[in-house]
Amino acid sequence: MTIIEYVYSAHSAYAYIGSKTFSQIAESNGATIMHRPILLSPVVEAQRSEPFRQRTQAHVDYFFGREIERWAEYRDVPIINYRPTHHDADYRLASGMIIALGDNGASVDAMAHALLEAHWVNDVDLSDQTALTAVAKQLGHDAENLLEKAASPSVQDQLNKNIKWARDQNVFGSPTYIVNGDPFYGQDHLELVERAIKKPFGAPNWKNPPVDA
Repeated sequence: MTIIEYVYSAHSAYAYIGSKTFSQIAESNGATIMHRPILLSPVVEAQRSEPFRQRTQAHVDYFFGREIERWAEYRDVPIINYRPTHHDADYRLASGMIIALGDNGASVDAMAHALLEAHWVNDVDLSDQTALTAVAKQLGHDAENLLEKAASPSVQDQLNKNIKWARDQNVFGSPTYIVNGDPFYGQDHLELVERAIKKPFGAPNWKNPPVDA
């Protein structure tokens, strides 16, 4: 059985856009999704990518506007037509809700998708305990117990471990799918992910000159 390590933030637009297609690909090919939710900023910054607010307006409008619109239409998923109101809010607790359920299985898959969808369809604040309680209840969980576990030191420590692991793996964005050690960045590579499950790509052979420090 193929294991796909799924590295993403709980507030990622592109993780949301690819979520249903990714689940369908994994299910139809008998693959297991191993969830590794992260906080995106410390992972991106480790790769020296520019913080969101330092990018030009043209860059933001394209990659976080027009591209989102087109891909949502292509994947046939609903999405709001603006950056979520509370997109910069702390989403550690929301991430903890995923981790508290384990790293794989139907309940984890459902929770990850529900949080992404709540944020990008219903403009839900992922730091709002009342909103998170509603998401948990809709999925049939004991919301109070799940939120308590999500905030626990052990779960939050696992979130920090996920962040360190992602940095060590040179992950530079959300979502990243790692199939048998081969990383694919972005939901626009899901068709390649499916191909890799069915038939792995050849070993890396491309050589670039070293980047100046």
